[in-house]
Amino acid sequence: MQKIRNIAIIAHVDHGKTTLVDKILHACSIFRDNEQSGDLILDNNDLERERGITIVSKNVSVQYKDVKINIIDTPGHADFGGEVERVLKMADGVLLLCDAFEGAMPQTRFVTQKALALGLKPIVVVNKVDKENCRPEEVYEQIFELFFNLEATEDQLDFPVIYGSSKQGWMSTDWKVPTTDIFALLDAVVANIPAAPTNDGTLQMQITSLDYSSFVGRIAIGRVHRGVIKENQPVTLIKRDGKIVKSRVKELYTFEGLGKIRATEVKSGDICAVVGIDGFDIGDTIADFEAPEQLPVIKIDEPTMNMLFTINNSPFFGKEGKFVTSQRLKERLYKEIEKNLALKVIETESPDAYLVYGRGILHLSVLIETMRREGYEIQVGQPQVIIKEIDGKKCEPIETLIVDVPGEVAGKVIELVTQRKGELLIMEPKGDLQHLEFDIPARGIIGLRNNVLTATGGEAIMAHRFKAYEPWKGTIPGRLNGVLVSMEKGSTTAYSIDKLQDRGRFFVDPGVDIYEGQILGEHIRDNDLVVNIVKGKALTNMRASGTDDSQRIAPAIKFSLEEAMEYIQADEYIEVTPLSMRLRKIHLTEAARKVNKIV
Repeated sequence: MQKIRNIAIIAHVDHGKTTLVDKILHACSIFRDNEQSGDLILDNNDLERERGITIVSKNVSVQYKDVKINIIDTPGHADFGGEVERVLKMADGVLLLCDAFEGAMPQTRFVTQKALALGLKPIVVVNKVDKENCRPEEVYEQIFELFFNLEATEDQLDFPVIYGSSKQGWMSTDWKVPTTDIFALLDAVVANIPAAPTNDGTLQMQITSLDYSSFVGRIAIGRVHRGVIKENQPVTLIKRDGKIVKSRVKELYTFEGLGKIRATEVKSGDICAVVGIDGFDIGDTIADFEAPEQLPVIKIDEPTMNMLFTINNSPFFGKEGKFVTSQRLKERLYKEIEKNLALKVIETESPDAYLVYGRGILHLSVLIETMRREGYEIQVGQPQVIIKEIDGKKCEPIETLIVDVPGEVAGKVIELVTQRKGELLIMEPKGDLQHLEFDIPARGIIGLRNNVLTATGGEAIMAHRFKAYEPWKGTIPGRLNGVLVSMEKGSTTAYSIDKLQDRGRFFVDPGVDIYEGQILGEHIRDNDLVVNIVKGKALTNMRASGTDDSQRIAPAIKFSLEEAMEYIQADEYIEVTPLSMRLRKIHLTEAARKVNKIV
């Protein structure tokens, strides 16, 4: 039997996981010499490439010496923790990647905790040791302390450490002695990660991932836990709730390089893709036909935030999108929860609106952005945190917030966070930055990033992760300024924008089509102001010198989707279409807003 190692690569966002996988693929000669492979090979959808983050975990496999190494590239962001938790079930060991300057960050802690709890053997890779003012030894100490605090076993605490730079393509056991390749890492994997065990007995395989092919439909991916799975074999599918469905395996594939190859049988310990089983979900068990036994169901952390998704009913609906009906919206959201375990969809009293529960703003915004690119037109409301009652007390999700910021502006950051009920726990120097750690309610983080980046001139590095549910901390002030709302439908004019610039900052440029009730800018005061920026200049046949000075208009403020989600209030929606993103009031006319005032 060939020797197999199953490893997952875990790390905080942007510490170099996907780059390292690129180098492993190149080192093991997956590509022909004349083949163009590019960078970030595994970030294969547009959103992942644009944002520079991994959203969906991927499987690849390389052959090193006589060992097959199955590699699982996982997302680093805690919002995609549901993705990490289930794919770790396929691994026997983990490569924990850590930036040699930043050290252990909140998401590092989050994914490490999951891996250690599953009893996986870790190898620590201190990456980016070519960075200036990096501190590899301190980071090593920090990780050891982290493992100790997370109650790692003796064997897990005795972890090997490899230093290197994924970008430059070298790994070594000593960071002061650079090498020319990454074989030191692959040797450590073969030597330290336990070989995939062969469990004899009847078939058991848990579905931990999905793939889709337009030719064969949905494909189940998982690791064979026990026994052997064969092509054309009759099997039993055990659903999460224990329901039993009889089925048959049509085709079997194992992973090789970036692709899959056909196999007639797969033994326990290897990861495979199964074609032909219908109606499965992630977490279901494929078991023996005669005597089926279920594997423990994957437990996923609860969602902490929800948002209202509704169809687009603005005056501009249907102009840009292909899918605009509530039936299409419902089908798309239910299709998403088949593969996105940490997401929940609940129907509301209105047939056009759905409450979507997720792990955080990024988790929900990636779904919205994906739908928009597929041609959907939707409107989304303000993100709300999920409140629970525990022992008769009203409780809310609390997050651990970490901010690295230049010392001279640390005071501004502390002031902003404490205004939102944050508590400062740690303040210590880290290189030439101040390292701040807070406990803050999740609702306090909504809208905080913009304010912190403004106050620090864009120099703050922020990260946060869910800590626990704790008693309600009291009211948190919302947005301080009101908004400028359109009173007319038409095309904006430079003349009107110029005359109203002293009233606030605008979000729209001249010559843009707008409608009544659309939010056009931020007011300088705390109340909303209805304005007309469609009006042109009244033309006369009189001329006078100096009356037509050229207009000087400040550039419009453009929000990203996450910034818009953090900006809006309870009486506002974001209208998202394939080509545009607009902010609007839920009630478009001023009379309707007065009648339906949302406090």
